[in-house]
Amino acid sequence: MDFQLTEDQKSLQEAARRFAQEQLPELAKELEEKCEPVPHEWLKRYADMGFLGINVAEQYGGLGLGNLEALLVVEEFAKISSAVAFPVFESCVGPVRAIEHFAPESLREKVIPRVCAGEIVVAVSMSEPDAGSALTDLRTNAKVVGDKVILNGTKRWCSGGGHADGYVVYCRFDDVPGAKGIGAVYVEKDTPGLSFGPQEELMGFRGVPSSDLYFDNIELPLDHIIVPGGGFKKLMEAFDLERCGNATMSLGQASGALDDVLTYVQERKQFGRPIVEFQGVQIKLAEMKLRVEAARLLIHRAAKNAEDGMPSILDSSLAKCFANEISREVTGTAVQLMGGYGYSKEYPMERRLRDSWGWGIAGGAIDIQKVNIASAMVGRRFNQRAS
Repeated sequence: MDFQLTEDQKSLQEAARRFAQEQLPELAKELEEKCEPVPHEWLKRYADMGFLGINVAEQYGGLGLGNLEALLVVEEFAKISSAVAFPVFESCVGPVRAIEHFAPESLREKVIPRVCAGEIVVAVSMSEPDAGSALTDLRTNAKVVGDKVILNGTKRWCSGGGHADGYVVYCRFDDVPGAKGIGAVYVEKDTPGLSFGPQEELMGFRGVPSSDLYFDNIELPLDHIIVPGGGFKKLMEAFDLERCGNATMSLGQASGALDDVLTYVQERKQFGRPIVEFQGVQIKLAEMKLRVEAARLLIHRAAKNAEDGMPSILDSSLAKCFANEISREVTGTAVQLMGGYGYSKEYPMERRLRDSWGWGIAGGAIDIQKVNIASAMVGRRFNQRAS
């Protein structure tokens, strides 16, 4: 059991940290103010630096590294903001990996190299008006008719909605009920019959666009079926990796807050000395450090145990649940320690606090992770619909 990063991992982490800290703070501020996603010229810069598709196979334009390496980069970007980190997240632990693992080769070759080159962004669309935590209740319907797939339905809370160039859409094939009917298809933004609702006005996640998606008799080629009906288990395996990405985005809010507040308390003076000299502040710093380090260890364990495959539902749910909870606590403490400066929009701390609450809702709410954990502990799934 080795808790040390390799020299190559340290070099990658340092390169990501240097790029993020030197290049991205002004971009993060701009995206926050304008509520716009990372522009394509910046995506090309990400790609040129090798930060898109870090754990994607080299044959598709990725670096061919492991999940841990990808998460190291995600955290360094997320320390700056959720918005600047989101394209890295989506390319390394999100829908792109589902395409890589399960889609036909023709679709992999069509989509993944363009993501890794910074030419397109792909988002995942799962939730619906009546299907969030109860994902197996989704109604968006796909019917195979001859050599086409006909897609109809409505999706909600799609991060990337309206701005992403392609969507991995969870859907029900041929009206088969329950989990047995669920699969996923790939839909391009300019597909006839696809339209978008207005951009959501959210508490946080500014720069991570979100909207409803509407599918009206959309026609897709058969090779746009990523997972056919009955492949829900496969989709959830891919989502276990996305949980680790969500946990890392959440961790980035906390670890970024800790970095900033550590500098602040050594510079800010009250009663004639830096406030770090006061025991109350020291205790808060120690508590924040404990939570950040514990969350990081849970995330890295999940990634390491999976090697280059998909993490277990237990490991990924433990990591996501804990990181989501501690990020809210750590960023809240940081705001308090910084006082008015923490509460001011002139500084990034209050944004981290708002984003921290979002990551505990997105990708499966905190309490749903606890249900997953209990299910793994007893070795069976619980029927939440039982009376």
